[in-house]
Amino acid sequence: MKKIYAILVLFISIGFVQAQDTPTKGNYELASRFSPEKVRKMIFSTSVDPHWLKRSDRFWYTYETTNGKEWYIVDPAARTKKSFFDKDKLAAEITKIVKDPFDGQNLPITSLKFLEDENTIQFKIRSTQDVVKKDWAEIKEKNKSSKDSLEKKTFVFRYNLQNNQLIEVEDPEEDAKRLSWANIAPDSSKIVFAKHDNLFWMDKENFLKAVKDDKDSTIVENRITEDGEKDYSYGGGRGGDNVEEEKNKDNRKRAGVIWSEDSKQFILTRSDVREVKDLWVIQNVKDPRPTLETYKYAMPGEKEQPITDLLHYSFDSKEMSKLDVATFKDQSIGLWTATRPVVTRDDDFTPVVWLGDNSSFYFSITSRDLKKIDIVRWNIAEGKKEVVIEERSNTYIDIIKPELINNGSEIVHWSERDGWGHFYLYGKDGSLKRQLTSGPFHTDRIGTIDEKGRFLYFIANGREKGEDPYYEHMYKVSLNGGAITLLNPGDYNHSPSPNDRGTYFVNNYSRVNTVPASTLHDNTGRKIMDLEEADLSNLFAAGYQFPETFKFKADDGITDLYGVMYKPFDFDSTKVYPIIEYVYPGPQTEAVNKSFGRGFDRTDRLAQFGFVVVTIGNRGGHPGRSKWYHNYGYGNLRDYGLADKKAAVEQLADRHPFIDRNRVGIHGHSGGGFMSTAAMLVYPDFFKVAVSSAGNHENNIYNRWWSEKHHGVKELISPKGDTSFVYKIERNPDLAKNLKGKLLLVTGDVDNNVHPANTIRMANALIKANKRFDFIILPGQRHGFGDMTEYFFWRMGDYFVQHLLGDNTPPPTDMIEVQREKAMTK
Repeated sequence: MKKIYAILVLFISIGFVQAQDTPTKGNYELASRFSPEKVRKMIFSTSVDPHWLKRSDRFWYTYETTNGKEWYIVDPAARTKKSFFDKDKLAAEITKIVKDPFDGQNLPITSLKFLEDENTIQFKIRSTQDVVKKDWAEIKEKNKSSKDSLEKKTFVFRYNLQNNQLIEVEDPEEDAKRLSWANIAPDSSKIVFAKHDNLFWMDKENFLKAVKDDKDSTIVENRITEDGEKDYSYGGGRGGDNVEEEKNKDNRKRAGVIWSEDSKQFILTRSDVREVKDLWVIQNVKDPRPTLETYKYAMPGEKEQPITDLLHYSFDSKEMSKLDVATFKDQSIGLWTATRPVVTRDDDFTPVVWLGDNSSFYFSITSRDLKKIDIVRWNIAEGKKEVVIEERSNTYIDIIKPELINNGSEIVHWSERDGWGHFYLYGKDGSLKRQLTSGPFHTDRIGTIDEKGRFLYFIANGREKGEDPYYEHMYKVSLNGGAITLLNPGDYNHSPSPNDRGTYFVNNYSRVNTVPASTLHDNTGRKIMDLEEADLSNLFAAGYQFPETFKFKADDGITDLYGVMYKPFDFDSTKVYPIIEYVYPGPQTEAVNKSFGRGFDRTDRLAQFGFVVVTIGNRGGHPGRSKWYHNYGYGNLRDYGLADKKAAVEQLADRHPFIDRNRVGIHGHSGGGFMSTAAMLVYPDFFKVAVSSAGNHENNIYNRWWSEKHHGVKELISPKGDTSFVYKIERNPDLAKNLKGKLLLVTGDVDNNVHPANTIRMANALIKANKRFDFIILPGQRHGFGDMTEYFFWRMGDYFVQHLLGDNTPPPTDMIEVQREKAMTK
């Protein structure tokens, strides 16, 4: 009897293995059903974006459902919400003027705003039909095609909400592209811009001429500087990553100046990148002849780094001063602007005003290793810096912009000095008055400050017991000290939008597995009214199902980590599915959604081929917890999150019999491309298939700012007092010999963020190690893959279907090519 039982068990076991080895067909139809183009027609508005009016507590917003778009005005005091115009009547009036047919359900209103009286709105309507351009003669002269002579005209309207009168007006932004170079003073009296690497200014009269016709030879441009040059310009930033600068016909370019409130002074930084080494990509498909694209790019550990000057200019003295702020070797300077406009303007240009007053301004000075940051005030009258707050740490420091209150006599400052991100109240002299928040939770940002009532409204997470610690809420605390008050309870991730006075806030909330909703509350947290609930009816009709959230333990068996599981919408609990991890290591974020979103490709949609897809956190992966958690990977940027990724699959497979722990895939982009390949090399017997896109496989050739910050750079001071920096990091190519599974590497050939050399060097190491792998290069694509994103998705799907499902049959090209063709023609 025992022998018969043993034979039965053996046959059952063999049968199970054979069943698992039977290839499963990839469900291309289901994946195609949720393409980005189709999802756009299934998901409309998911949140309320309030536009608070200046003269009252009222706000307006737009919200779109399957019935079309609505425009609402809300009066919190009166507890009313109503449409502020009749769409059908307005559409009829617009049709009479534009001569194109419009109806209320399809009203393409853009750029809507309330004018100063708050009873009149201004908006734009674009004609649906092509019209002949006014400059057809010029087009004809240049022998361009008749197509170039056509454009869709934009009409600008003003509509009085009291008498329902509609009038057409001239477009004040008709030359918006020309205005992109203008940095306008708060009182509109002066406009500063860069030209040929130097600074210039013009008055309002000449600016209006420039707006009307930038070829007018009578325009007077006043020169401010003479010594600007290429790579040491007054008009650019640090000269690092963005190599595509837009200029107008007169070579005017926006200058990053920050104004004083009285419009008589400004400050700016000027970066000397002349010694910073060049980097290149080759444009192979853009022009008739392949062209070399050159840009400055500072890499970690290199001696040649940008040198940043802080400059101050006074229109009264007509002097440009280089301020003496030298503190650290290779330091960085952070300039801050006022949170709220300090002046009221009736046009669309918000002045950029410095944080401070007319006699002083605030900024930060950061050491290269990011272990030292000074919060500094520059005293203009005395011409000196005054260190107000010092932050010091053995790992890198994060700060957010401080807020000045009570006419600048007090400062609200954020720090992680006690191991958690919290707010502190300082006096103007740098004396600590009190710690406003404390405890094992993370405050993230300021909502607003009620200076009169002396309340700080802030967004924080991790304080409410029993919730996912990443779920955000809004709280308030008195600047005089006292208890913290929760304003929007509920086991959701909340996104509040308060008005400046802190009297009301709109609360958007959801989880990955709930329908997004929006409510209105007062400053005590009392709900005034329900505003909206997202219309997902089309999405559910297509077969969509919410994912599932879960909690598990990190590899240490102690730390709680959180994830989301995405299943095929035709999920069968009696079947066994391969599992794919979509990963991003951080440390600035984790690729784990907390709210409902519309980005499906790497999660929901990938699962539809026939996989269980999970996104999970890892120690060191997110700044929204303790500083210990955030800095866990400091000094070990390659391997720090991998053990937790492995532990997650093992625990999920223990819980769920439908997960096959022997068929584990992994995918990630950018840092996730780096991490997914590292997983294949560190745990080659566990992770079987990876698709790694745009990965920074060698962080020693990625940009200095990210790499040195998150991995660490060692500052060395010689006996002579000279300072140097040493950077050493583990790289993916070092482990190329370990590859056992299937690996697909993908990169764009003109990626100027994560340079293609990262992927090419990885390929080189694999070839030298005699490893088989796959490699796709996407021509003409930057870091995000642009118009080849859809092509990439299907190639990723093909790869996992073939190597995890065992489906080697050619994919149904009649379906896929339609999707690819649409993406490629955009």
